[in-house]
Amino acid sequence: MRRLLVALALLAFVATPAFAQNVVKEPPGGAYKKVSTLVKLPDFLPGIGVLYVDPKTLPAGPFLAYDHKGRLVSTIYMIPIKDFEAQKAFSLAAPGGRVDHVSLYFNAGHPGVEEPHYHIVLWHVTKAEESLVAK
Repeated sequence: MRRLLVALALLAFVATPAFAQNVVKEPPGGAYKKVSTLVKLPDFLPGIGVLYVDPKTLPAGPFLAYDHKGRLVSTIYMIPIKDFEAQKAFSLAAPGGRVDHVSLYFNAGHPGVEEPHYHIVLWHVTKAEESLVAK
């Protein structure tokens, strides 16, 4: 499973935008909805930002995360553990364009994605700029 996670992270670095939408400023267009209007979560999540998702793509996403000024900072995928264990294939697109770096971390579950999963965060800002969504 570790090799799969590393491969996913490397894929994210070369991922290109899968669809041409203007998503760099909040709110994104199309079918994206603010996550806090879909499930019981605050509008702004410290460490993540303001999240939008197309409900048809749940649970995996992509989720688009914005800072307090409405600027896209990351694209997040929430992949259930069971999908890794089933060795499912994933295609990670970065609708916001260039990916600076990737974070990968476990989450035991939360409203909207209750089952245990990994957050794969494709950061569109530098590591130092992650603080834009720290609080």
